[in-house]
Amino acid sequence: MRADEARILLGFPPYSRPTPSQVKAAYKNMVWKSHPDCFPVHEKAHAECKFKLISEAYTCLQSGAREGSAAGINTRVVRTGVSRAHGGRGNRALVGVPFLFIILGTVVLGGLNVARAYRKQESSNPSHNPFLP
Repeated sequence: MRADEARILLGFPPYSRPTPSQVKAAYKNMVWKSHPDCFPVHEKAHAECKFKLISEAYTCLQSGAREGSAAGINTRVVRTGVSRAHGGRGNRALVGVPFLFIILGTVVLGGLNVARAYRKQESSNPSHNPFLP
């Protein structure tokens, strides 16, 4: 989506330069008016399409796509996941290590409990094998 289309969709004049706070306020206002849950069942499909366009317009204006639209370039920024600066994708080993310790600790402690129970059973019944019927 081009930035001028996004501005019009959010209620700004085509060549204005709204601040990020103005864009956010306009986005919240449009979301309240066009959220699909506020419409009857037969109008939900249309409301959902409009809601997606409003969300795309907000993303376009918040990501600073004004420069791309001025040059006639159609830019679209899609952000997914967590950035590397905040712990995403860069340290998978650090995330996996605690879970590995939890699993290994559970297996080891479970094995120790079984061995202790076996020794206790063996000491109380020396001639009886607990694993035979």
